[in-house]
Amino acid sequence: MRTLLPTLAAIAIAAVLVLAIEPLRVATGHALHGDVDALQAELESLGVWGALVLVSLILVHAVVLFPAEIPNAVAGLVYGFGIALPMVMAAWTASGLIAYYLGVWIGRPLAVRLAGEERVESAERVIGKGGIAALLLARLIPFVPFSLVGYIAGATRVSVWRYTWTSAVGVLPITAAATYLGHALDDFSLSDPLVWVAGGALVVLIVLTIPVARRMHKSNR
Repeated sequence: MRTLLPTLAAIAIAAVLVLAIEPLRVATGHALHGDVDALQAELESLGVWGALVLVSLILVHAVVLFPAEIPNAVAGLVYGFGIALPMVMAAWTASGLIAYYLGVWIGRPLAVRLAGEERVESAERVIGKGGIAALLLARLIPFVPFSLVGYIAGATRVSVWRYTWTSAVGVLPITAAATYLGHALDDFSLSDPLVWVAGGALVVLIVLTIPVARRMHKSNR
């Protein structure tokens, strides 16, 4: 309880900040509802401040879960691929570190309460045996919530440096693909080879990573 109460207080403070800052509150609502058009319109109306709202939205993802592809795609649409990709990559790295340190702060007991002893032990075995490969794979799988990996890595005391660089490398393909597809929406053309590359990358990640993850999970039982 000494660990849980400060953590809940920190999350409550984050929620209050989201509610108090109107542009961030509105942007979070758009992300939660998957409203790409509304989020795009808001960021464009804010001018240069829109970039700050977008980065803040990604940081909020550490405690408010929504599809990560939404801010990535909107960033590409509003700011262009060349600007959007490094911006969202830096923001996701910072968001991942927030989730990691929440995992460190919350600790293993709360992780057990949330996920169960068996799942936490399984995660510890995967990280212990799979190491870098397991961390990279967790980031490559599109359906694994970004922040959840941080919670588990922090709770199981993965090296922060290993966690940070594997997160950045592992999340790069799907982030680049979603950002470019968002950028391409402004002038969508099937003749653009990079559209096919980005779309193909998403399909490959979805098709290939899930059975690989299942095999790794079975091998670490």
